[in-house]
Amino acid sequence: MKILLSGCTGFIGRHLTRELSLEGHEIVSLTRRTEYDGLFSARNVRYVTWNDGRHSGTTGPAAIISLIEETDAIVNLAGESIGKGRWTEARKKVLVDSRVKPTETIVSAVAESKKKPQVMVNASAVGYYGNVDEGEVPEGHPAGEGFLASLCVEWEQAAKRVEAHGVRLVLLRIAFVVGGEGSALGRIALPFRMFVGGPIGLGKQWFPWVHVADVAGVARFALSNDGLRGPVNVAAPETLTMKKFCSMLGRALGRPSWAPVPGFAVRLLVGELADMILGGQKVVPEALDRAGYRFTFPKLSEALDAIYRPDGSRRG
Repeated sequence: MKILLSGCTGFIGRHLTRELSLEGHEIVSLTRRTEYDGLFSARNVRYVTWNDGRHSGTTGPAAIISLIEETDAIVNLAGESIGKGRWTEARKKVLVDSRVKPTETIVSAVAESKKKPQVMVNASAVGYYGNVDEGEVPEGHPAGEGFLASLCVEWEQAAKRVEAHGVRLVLLRIAFVVGGEGSALGRIALPFRMFVGGPIGLGKQWFPWVHVADVAGVARFALSNDGLRGPVNVAAPETLTMKKFCSMLGRALGRPSWAPVPGFAVRLLVGELADMILGGQKVVPEALDRAGYRFTFPKLSEALDAIYRPDGSRRG
């Protein structure tokens, strides 16, 4: 396939670019960077600096339309990191704009293109559901409350406009992504390495997770599976509480999980961002189960073993 990919420089984007390239797909990766050193390099991968609706780039709307007319599929992963920095009003605007504006730019280009892509795979997050204390959360669960939920709703609404142009849309509601170098897991693991690791808050909140290999796997599955459309929970089938997750992480690192971080301390440190950390939801991958997707890492123990050696060092 010829695939247009935005968000190629992020942790998931870099992994997916490599996987799609190795499968032989032709990829045009949209980035705000003007220098491509350090990015994955292959003969079937081309990087293009673009105007994502927020910043000027060397590639404007007309050129994006031209690229889309040569494209079979779009994968949109664009967005600033949710977990970095306090959610000040200025930061919230960046988080929203970095997701909604690029999505609107892509959908507008699809609308103007003479030849439409077959499918668009758009990122979202399990934060769509807000905090759900009890019960399983499949894709049909209603949206929750709070900033992250409203961000996901707005993001998905921007993407849904592509369906009016006959394009199949898949919305990947992604859980906390674990993986090697560059993943958010490293920030959680740091206190454990210093022997002060433990659950955040009471530890009873659900903590959905997924290995980056399965995020890329689901994206690839969505591209080729015509029956998959709409929201898709990208979360491992093993559902864990924060306490259990941290206990297993400590074991993988050869460290104890004994020093819980009180909720009030988290709020003092990160402000409103604490809502995402102290809340949770028991997300179940119902759509993927129906479609027949098989997780590479359905259990956290297997995922952590793939990331860390028995002594807690990273695998190569």
